[in-house]
Amino acid sequence: MKIKSSRRLFILQMLFLFAACEKQDSSIKFTELVIGVISYGKEKQKLEQFSRFREYLGKKIRARIQLEPTFNENMAIERIKNHNWSLVFASPGLVAIAKAKYQYLPIFPLMVEVNLRSIFVVRKDSPLQELKDLQNQTVALGLPGSATGYYFPLYNLYGLTLAEILFAPTPKTVLEWVAQNKAAAGAISLEEFNVHRLELSNVEFRILFSDPQIVPPGAVLLSPQLDKNHQDLIRNYLQEAPPTLIQEVGYVPNVEVSNYEYMISVVNRVTSIATNLRTKPARIF
Repeated sequence: MKIKSSRRLFILQMLFLFAACEKQDSSIKFTELVIGVISYGKEKQKLEQFSRFREYLGKKIRARIQLEPTFNENMAIERIKNHNWSLVFASPGLVAIAKAKYQYLPIFPLMVEVNLRSIFVVRKDSPLQELKDLQNQTVALGLPGSATGYYFPLYNLYGLTLAEILFAPTPKTVLEWVAQNKAAAGAISLEEFNVHRLELSNVEFRILFSDPQIVPPGAVLLSPQLDKNHQDLIRNYLQEAPPTLIQEVGYVPNVEVSNYEYMISVVNRVTSIATNLRTKPARIF
């Protein structure tokens, strides 16, 4: 009996040791981690921006870190939907979609220089004076996934009938179409407007409407495909990263992310009328 008890004790000890090793390995073992970010055609700049951050995180988790810049929100939504990205530097609209539909976890807010706000812009010589003047006009919007270029603008246009909606692949394209009179007005964030209007200095614009609602900042997201140990490990390494690296890639550690419930409700409301948006005329109700 004593021999059997000793043997049983030895087996239990070995099983416990094996389980402990398995648990430890699961918390530190990575092979590859893919970071997702929108580039709007500036892939080279994004690769340079994240180069030192990738090196830092790769050494910490002992894995190959791949950065995948995608051109716009359409492509980003596909990557998020398929859980191709383990770590995402996401704009506000993408955060709302990723959190509500695909169970991504926001961990840190992204840095923003100004309050994010959606605006409609027109050429300075446009006769349009109010948002309701867009009735039966052609309007340029961003793509699904953009809070300031798609969801909030459509939320504000609810009830109107437009001649046509043009969906621009980038915020700069929105302004270009307004400048070229392809669209009577365009939706863009105030921050993007201040950047891109300087690149189109041959045309003067003015703001037709400024949304009073402040859009929450974007966020760093973790994929639900990562287990809890992996999520905690990445979160800790991002918190402990050198300040210069944090500044380079643009997130705010040790600060709670915003509440996205209102943003999610706006996304759901707009999504419910999405089938009407590509018709001519486009009825936004």
